[in-house]
Amino acid sequence: MIAMIFALFVRTFLFQVFQIPSPSMEDTLLVGDHILVNKFAMTPLAPAAERQLLPLSNPRRGDVVTFRPPHDPVQDYVKRVIGLPGDTVRIVNGSVYIQEAGREGFIPLIEPYMSHRDPGSVPDSLNNLGPIEVPEEQYFVMGDNRDDSLDSRDWGFVPRANITGRALLIYWSFEGIEPGDPGEAGAASRLQRIYDGATAVFRGTRWQRSGQVVR
Repeated sequence: MIAMIFALFVRTFLFQVFQIPSPSMEDTLLVGDHILVNKFAMTPLAPAAERQLLPLSNPRRGDVVTFRPPHDPVQDYVKRVIGLPGDTVRIVNGSVYIQEAGREGFIPLIEPYMSHRDPGSVPDSLNNLGPIEVPEEQYFVMGDNRDDSLDSRDWGFVPRANITGRALLIYWSFEGIEPGDPGEAGAASRLQRIYDGATAVFRGTRWQRSGQVVR
């Protein structure tokens, strides 16, 4: 019982695990990556008195965060923070420009994590946008795979209260194994299927990704 209570406490207040279901964050996060998320520093759950001692950490530009988007509040999304409160965001031919709060002029955002896997697959309105100002207590987020991500370009800003955590690391990455032909007959093929099932977790694990810090 104590172990169950402790596990529930850790999951609710400290850390949580997520499996990546879509390619919207490639190549930073791949389908089948399992990530550990730090919830404690980001989720505004504690009473104000406790937060005086243990204050929240606001998202920074470039953070990979988990959140509940306003249009789909029952689902957990993973995207990267691009625009902070007070920033003005402009996108020209897929390139992002930021005018920081209180500063003059736009500067190009350097994005080594960004990928374009299928140019032309998203509406032109997602690659040419703004300028739009990010409201207070709101964030502009985007997927790293810009050709396969619906994000703030499409459904708008993320309220600070909806951000639930910051991605820490990939603790396991599994790409899956194609099943054998179930129609094959014979003892040898049955043994092969048993062997394939028993070893799939080892053969399907992307060992080089497991343990990587999310950046």
